Amino acid sequence: MMENVKQHEPIRNSLEQLGVGKTVLLGLQHTFTMFGATVLVPLLTGLNVSVALFMAGVCTLIGHFIMKNRVPVFLGSSFAFIAPIGAAVALASANGIDNGLPYATGGIVVAGLLYVVVAVLIYFFGVEKVISFFPPIVTGPIIMVIGLKLAPTAISMSSENWFLAIVAFLVVVVINVFVKGFLNLVPVICGLIVGYVVAIITGNVDFTAVQEAAWFGLPDFTIAKFDFQYIMVIAPVALATIVEHIGDVIAIGATVEDDFTKDPGLHRTMLADGLMTSLSALVGGPANTTYSENTGVLALTRVWDPLVMKIAAGFAIILGGLPKLAAIISTIPNAVVGGISIILFGMIAAIGLRTVVENKVDFTKSRNLIIAATILVLGLGGAVLPINLGSISFSMEGMALAAIVGIILNKLLPEAQ
Repeated sequence: MMENVKQHEPIRNSLEQLGVGKTVLLGLQHTFTMFGATVLVPLLTGLNVSVALFMAGVCTLIGHFIMKNRVPVFLGSSFAFIAPIGAAVALASANGIDNGLPYATGGIVVAGLLYVVVAVLIYFFGVEKVISFFPPIVTGPIIMVIGLKLAPTAISMSSENWFLAIVAFLVVVVINVFVKGFLNLVPVICGLIVGYVVAIITGNVDFTAVQEAAWFGLPDFTIAKFDFQYIMVIAPVALATIVEHIGDVIAIGATVEDDFTKDPGLHRTMLADGLMTSLSALVGGPANTTYSENTGVLALTRVWDPLVMKIAAGFAIILGGLPKLAAIISTIPNAVVGGISIILFGMIAAIGLRTVVENKVDFTKSRNLIIAATILVLGLGGAVLPINLGSISFSMEGMALAAIVGIILNKLLPEAQ
């Protein structure tokens, strides 16, 4: 594949050096890499799969334009908003609203706009001053809360059919640990496929929706609705995902031996991620995030040309226009998704733990113990803070409340403690 390139020289101009066929194949590989996680988010939240795929492709293409076509990144569905979406839907149900998803996506639109605010701050004040609000002692426990808050969802889904859940779980584990090569990059897809096949064999799949679905058609877009009460449940999650974005951009730069915080600039990458999150949610899609899965493929293939990501985006748009495919995905039993989610959600929590370990957070200091303990208990314990501002009443709870309190404590408590 790389016969015209020096052995370890990165391929930047993939179309010129590899030819159209191989470049398209590499783009398709990135599509497969992002596919499992991108469709898993709507499967877990009730959002439309076709909309998620279509908007992932559209937002990636527009995002590349904002980032001056410099950054080889794919914008796919964000896991960080799964729990808040569930909380917003539950709140809507308690308020007598049958479908709370439009209100949840309205909150995501606002969350995306918070990225824009941070992008402006970075542009005028510099990266260091903004990052000072998000040290590892704050971000680590917040990421742990994101994963642990989702744990009951994984168990609930798995409990619908533990046999299917265990099959999917084991496939992901075996491929991730023991299998090398391309399959090692797509364990989630393999888990879904094997679990789905076993579900079909055991008679646990109803194909009625597939038979009724059309082959081609536009995704079922749903316009977001805005209510301050739901915005306050969803939007503060951006405090955690903004930090995630910064880490991802630095990681991508390290992978491809470039510094994207300088060119095109962190303010541009942040602006692209935020605006595209808002655009996706505005029409019923999930929040976007820069996909680490695709960064892994960049490291493996050493083909760093952003063109391959654009090709992957094109395939995602095509897949989003196939209602038959969306119908097939919707027939995957919850238990299969649940078995995979046990690993995925646990890994999110483990990443939070890794954040504090790798950054050598000193837990002999009382301030660090207090900050971490407060974030964990408020985030997982069901704490709700009612707020009344004149005629406006809302409540702040869960991870949003934990994140804000953690940031405040980090600034107020002296470092010496």
